[in-house]
Amino acid sequence: MTTIRAYLDRQVDPETDHVLGSEKAQISLVEYGSYACPYCRAANERIIEVREELSDRLCYIFRHKPLTGSELALRAAELIERGDPAKFWEAHVLLMTRSGELTEDDLGAAAELLGIPLEDVNSDAAQKAAAHVQRDIDSAKESGVFVTPTFFINNRRYDGPWDESSFLDALLNRLGHRFRIAALDFAGWAPSAGILLLLTTVLAVVLTNSMAGEAFAQFWNIPFGFSLGGASFNLSLLHWINDGLLTIFFLVVGLEIKREFTVGHLSSPRLAALPIAAAIGGMVVPALLYLAIIPAGPWLHGWGTSMATDTAFAIALIAMMGSRVPVELRIFLTAAAIVDDIGSIVVVAIFYTGSLHMSWLGGAVIVLIGLAMLNRWRFYSVTPYAVLGIVLWACVHAGGLHATLAGVLLALFIPTRPPANMQALITQANTIMGTESKRAGEALRHGPSAAALRALDAIFDRFESPADRLLRHAGDRSSYIVLPLFALANAGVAFSLDVFQGHQSLMLAIGVGLLIGKPLGIVGASALAVALRLAVKPEEYSWRQLTGAGALAGIGFTMSLFIAGQAFPVATDYAAAKIAVFAASVLSAIVGVAILWNAKAPEES
Repeated sequence: MTTIRAYLDRQVDPETDHVLGSEKAQISLVEYGSYACPYCRAANERIIEVREELSDRLCYIFRHKPLTGSELALRAAELIERGDPAKFWEAHVLLMTRSGELTEDDLGAAAELLGIPLEDVNSDAAQKAAAHVQRDIDSAKESGVFVTPTFFINNRRYDGPWDESSFLDALLNRLGHRFRIAALDFAGWAPSAGILLLLTTVLAVVLTNSMAGEAFAQFWNIPFGFSLGGASFNLSLLHWINDGLLTIFFLVVGLEIKREFTVGHLSSPRLAALPIAAAIGGMVVPALLYLAIIPAGPWLHGWGTSMATDTAFAIALIAMMGSRVPVELRIFLTAAAIVDDIGSIVVVAIFYTGSLHMSWLGGAVIVLIGLAMLNRWRFYSVTPYAVLGIVLWACVHAGGLHATLAGVLLALFIPTRPPANMQALITQANTIMGTESKRAGEALRHGPSAAALRALDAIFDRFESPADRLLRHAGDRSSYIVLPLFALANAGVAFSLDVFQGHQSLMLAIGVGLLIGKPLGIVGASALAVALRLAVKPEEYSWRQLTGAGALAGIGFTMSLFIAGQAFPVATDYAAAKIAVFAASVLSAIVGVAILWNAKAPEES
C-alpha cells in the first residue's frame, strides 16, 4: 500500500534552492512547477498577489518539475540553471509570462537575458544544471508531487484552491484553514474511525454510570417525527438512529460489497476463495459454540450476536501496527469482513425481523422494480435513486423488516459505469476554461457563463460513477457521524451486580463465541480450504499472522450490539449482552495485537 506524502522531503536550503525573500521569514511557500505548464503560469499571478500582501513575512522557493515527456520544459529548466544565479528570478518571470505558452523563442529570449548560449550540453555548467534539475525532480517524487504546480506551505502540501483569499488563509494559518487541516489529518489517519468509535463508546458508558445516567437514557427516548394532515410518524431518537441513520451505514456496506465483487478482492474465484471460506467459518463456529453453551429458552435466539466482526476497530488496530502486518493480511481481513457483513445482513433479514405486513412489502417490491428500471435505463443522476430510496426505507420499515436493509437493497441498484475517457474530458475542460479566461476582462462579467458551469459540472460528474461518488461522500459520514452516534446511543450500560446475576451462561456464550469461536472458525476454515485446494494462502503472511487476524475479527461491537438489540428485548438481558460484547471485544483486540506484534513473515521464521 503506497502512502502519498503530505510533507516536504527536503528542507529549504538557500545554498541550493532558489529563494525569494528571507529564509527566516515566518511563512515559506515552496512551488514545484514547470515553465511549460499553463497552470503554473496562472498560479504565478496568485504568487505575485500574496507576495505583495505578505511582503517580508513570505519566503518563496521555486523547484523544478518539468512536464513529463516535454523536451522543451526540461530544456527550459536546465537553461535557467546554467545562467547567473543573480539573474534567475528575472529569467523565471520571463519564462512564466512572456507568451501564452512556452515556445522556442522564449528559450532564446531567456538565453539572451542570461548571456549564455541556447544550446550547451557538454560543459561543466550544463552538467551541473542537469544535476540540479534532476535533484528537484527526485525531491518532487519523494514529496508525493504528481502534478504541477504543487505548493508546500511551511513544509506541508497545500491542496486547496489557488484564489488569493484561499491562498492567504492557508499562508496565514487562519482558524478556518487550521480546522480544515486538522479534520483532514484526522480523517486521513487510518485508525481515526476506530478511535472515534472507541471514544464515543467510553463516553456513553461514563455518562450511563454517572449522576446524569437517568437523564442520558431518557434523552434517547424523546419522540421525534412529523405530521401531515391526520397522519403522523414518530420515532424515538434511539430508533431514528438505529432504524434511520444506520441505514447510511448499511448503504455504505452494500456499496463496498458491490465494489469488492465487481472490481475488488472478491472479483475472481481465486482472490475470493480464502477470505470467503474464513468468513463462513468465522460465522458458523461462534454461532455453534453459542448454541452449545446456552440452555433451551429465549436466549437461544441471540446466537447471531457472537458471529459479527466490527471492521472499523479491526482495521484500525491493524493500521496502527504499520509494517508489522503485511499488506496482504490487511487485504485478507478486509475481504473477510466484507463477507462477514453479508452474512450479518442475511441473518438480520431472516431471523431478526418482526411480524410482516405483505402490502407494504409489496410496495417495497414495486420500488425495487423502479430502481432496477432506472439502473437499466442508465440514469446516472443520484437524485432519483435517493428519492426512491427514502420511499423504499418507509415501505421496508412499515413492512416489518428492519429498515436498515433498505440501505443494502438500494446499494445494489446504484449504477456503476465504465471508466471515463480521461484525456477527452480533460481536453474538453481545458477548452472551456481557455475560452472563458479569454472573456474574463469583458465588461459586465463576473465569471464563467452559466453554460460553461453546467458543462464543467457534467464533466465532473462523468469522472466518477454514482456508486463511487456516494461511497466517497457517504463513507466518511458513516465512519465519523453515523457509527459514533450509534455507539453513543447504544453502548451505554450500567454496571451493576444485578446484571451479572442469572446471566452467566449468556455472557459466557457470547464471550466464547467472539473470543474463541471467531479465530477458531477463521483459521480452521482457511486451513480446510487450503487442504482441499479450494484456496491458496499467500506466502507473504504466516499461519500465526492469520491467527492474529482471526483474533482481531473477534471484535464484535457495532453489529454485535445491533443484533443483540434485536435479539434481547428484556433490558437486563440486553445489558448483560452488551457487557459480554465489550469484554470479549477488548480481550480479542489484546490477543490479536499480541499475536501479530512479534509474529514474523514465513521467510523470517
